[in-house]
Amino acid sequence: MSTDLRPTTAASDPRAPGTDWWRTAAIYQVYPRSFADANGDGTGDLAGVRSRLPYLADLGVDAIWFTPWYPSPMADGGYDVADYRAIDPSFGDLEEAEGLIRDALALGIRTIIDVVPNHVSDQHTWFQAAVAAGPGSPERERFWFRDGLGADGELLPNSWVSEFGGPAWTRLTAPDGTPEQWYLHLFAPGQPDLNWGHPDVVREHEEILRFWFDRGVAGIRIDSAALLAKDSSLPEVRADLDPGEHPYVDREDLQGIYRAWRRIAESYGPDRVLIGEIWLPDAERFARYLRPGVLHSAFNFDYLASPWEAAALRRSIEQTLAVHDGVGAPPTWVLSNHDVTRPVTRYGRADTSFAFEAKRFGTPTDLALGHRRARAAALLAMALPGAFYLFQGEELGLPEVEDIPLDRIDDPMHARSGGVDPGRDGCRVPFPWSGSAAPYGFSDVAAEPWLPQPDTWAGLTAAAQADDPDSMLALYRAALRIRHDDPDLGTRRLTWLGLGPEVIAFRRGDRFASVTNFSGGPVDLPASVQTWLASVPVEGGRLPTDATVWLDLG
Repeated sequence: MSTDLRPTTAASDPRAPGTDWWRTAAIYQVYPRSFADANGDGTGDLAGVRSRLPYLADLGVDAIWFTPWYPSPMADGGYDVADYRAIDPSFGDLEEAEGLIRDALALGIRTIIDVVPNHVSDQHTWFQAAVAAGPGSPERERFWFRDGLGADGELLPNSWVSEFGGPAWTRLTAPDGTPEQWYLHLFAPGQPDLNWGHPDVVREHEEILRFWFDRGVAGIRIDSAALLAKDSSLPEVRADLDPGEHPYVDREDLQGIYRAWRRIAESYGPDRVLIGEIWLPDAERFARYLRPGVLHSAFNFDYLASPWEAAALRRSIEQTLAVHDGVGAPPTWVLSNHDVTRPVTRYGRADTSFAFEAKRFGTPTDLALGHRRARAAALLAMALPGAFYLFQGEELGLPEVEDIPLDRIDDPMHARSGGVDPGRDGCRVPFPWSGSAAPYGFSDVAAEPWLPQPDTWAGLTAAAQADDPDSMLALYRAALRIRHDDPDLGTRRLTWLGLGPEVIAFRRGDRFASVTNFSGGPVDLPASVQTWLASVPVEGGRLPTDATVWLDLG
């Protein structure tokens, strides 16, 4: 049960005009293919998103981050971009995108788009021209084409491994059937890597930023932000490399690239933001991307991947705050996105952490336990200082869909793993809006969605939860409103409260306190004036296990 007695203070609403809105914003990730289908073809589209903007405004988010909406063969869910200045026809067109940006802003919601600078689609005009031009041509210099090793070039140029599994090289075949050069792709074969040592690549992406800033976007999320620059000699990866010495991860050249991007963003005003997707285990290296003049913000994957354990999460919180304080950047708190197992499922397992290499079919899950912990985790994350990101459906408590028929799985991670990895489609299943059967309002007609929806989702739809005060949706709405309205949950730092090793408890300002219980039984709460919000009922001044409460300390 949730209890929301918090007074409102509209003057502190971060959706009001401000240059640093992104420091405390609640940002909602939309996967366009799966959010809302306006034309009834089974695929989500931008018209569908426009029709659901009132829902997002009522939810209380400050910005929408769209995963790629560009023309794409969908070899990797749109992250294989064929044209950065257009919209995929299945989603709409450029006019529709511009209208969506305007409509959202009219409701106080900014728009953040994805830019994918490490690679393009193999259908991009540059790559098509490079294939046609042949070995040694200027067109191939924009990519990483290499002759193979061995007597006939039949061996890989090096042993780099794709992020999706298997070799990071694919060999071309000439029109006459003759084996040709190899090209590098750190992801799927349909995603050839760009050569960021080439001036055309640098100039093109700077123009892409201007193109979208000109159309009113508030921010750019940078995909695979630590992978762009490569050592041009393409050496083998060694185990003894120090941070910054890897041949394609976290290279020094990236700092100059992003400083140039920062200057472009700031030329449009101080309220534009650059957000990096940066997976780096070294906290000091991570922080270098957030120094003044580089990126504004970056995703906190350490927190997302941490297990549901007090010690692990507190360590992650403390490290995150220290790293970001050192460079004056805002922390971000993320529980889910389009790549990772949904929290309701993840927190119901024996191993509650997340790692791509650990995903397997048939992992036992206690969904009731996962749902309880996901509610607690949401309140904990939203109480922390910084920005909060949520992925569509997280606010409904959707579980990972783990029984997608094998012939319907679309994600290349599944195929590249030889069928061992179930892939990421389980968190990308189309959003359930209303009704008792598929497509659950995702389409206005009974079109079959591009991924099948479970038969058990009738009680999880947005409509089913809208008027239920105990629902996950009600909890998120209440929590997001409190984050907006209370100045202590803006920039105020936290002060730890010592309630035991199995409890994470802290104050924000003089009155607000958050307490999360990870122990095996109830714990005593500090004296308070009232309970503002709780993930489960609180009785007799004691907080049950796997629960979070927000208190007014008076």
